[in-house]
Amino acid sequence: MRREQDLLTVRAAEGDEEAFETLVHHHAPALLRLATRLLGSRAEAEDAVQESFVSAWRKLPEFRGDARFGTWIHRIVTNRCLNVLRSRRSELGLDAVPEPPAPDHQVSPSRAAEAHAAVADLSRAMEGLSAEQRVCWVLRELDGVSYESIAETVGISPEAVRGRVFRARRYLTEAMAAWR
Repeated sequence: MRREQDLLTVRAAEGDEEAFETLVHHHAPALLRLATRLLGSRAEAEDAVQESFVSAWRKLPEFRGDARFGTWIHRIVTNRCLNVLRSRRSELGLDAVPEPPAPDHQVSPSRAAEAHAAVADLSRAMEGLSAEQRVCWVLRELDGVSYESIAETVGISPEAVRGRVFRARRYLTEAMAAWR
């Protein structure tokens, strides 16, 4: 699989649109999930991923292959999401927290209300994290990405990632204390 991805990357860098399209189809679902988790908005996530792929297509001839294409495009999407989070940090109010998905109809109304409240509280709590902490926490806790991979994606040391995840966990634990 890796060899196929490397070949597709080389072909795409040479201008092969079909190879790039194959890479997009392979990586887009995971990137969209990541961006949605980071931004909390499906529409913003779709824009960020689309803009990232456009940017990657333009920069692909410069791609040196120091990292795999998947790592490279994850870094582009993560950086785009960080920029969005930083730019909206000052303009966000509590009503900007996205509406969670509709509850499963097989769940009791009281349980659904409790789950809805917990998700809303977690969304508000996550707004208190710095953009950098939020990215590291989401990649580690929700996507299960290793510290080393996060470090490579974000462009910092694994120790710095551990520190950001630790501070994010501590902050979220305190913010969600009522739910223990």
